[in-house]
Amino acid sequence: MAFRVRRVEYFYATVRDQPGEAFKVLSALAGRGVNLVAFTAVPVGPTCAQLAIFPDDPALLRSEATHARLALDGGHFALLVQGDDELGVLARIHKRLYDANINVYASSGIADGKGSFAYLIYVRAEDFDLAARTLEV
Repeated sequence: MAFRVRRVEYFYATVRDQPGEAFKVLSALAGRGVNLVAFTAVPVGPTCAQLAIFPDDPALLRSEATHARLALDGGHFALLVQGDDELGVLARIHKRLYDANINVYASSGIADGKGSFAYLIYVRAEDFDLAARTLEV
């Protein structure tokens, strides 16, 4: 089971759900040198979208978001799993968390089609340290 797990900090930005909003945020951050390790966008109600921004450098994001007039909610923490894509790897990860009685309340993952995967795991704040230890972070 070749994968590594690390703690990642993320922030939410809520924007109007209309064409170009994610582009505006992403290009503003890139233009200010903010590198991302992950990004997700989901609808929130009929007129808004919530962007989850996972910066490589959280302090830089905080600073540059202020200059870009981007309101952020966070930081929050998640676990980022990256490794070799093999049959059952996500089941094995969830089994370890289940055995530790940790509830995964959200997750998102993708395989790159070339043998690797990335997987974001969200657990409650009160379970985060135990989840990290369970996955040997």
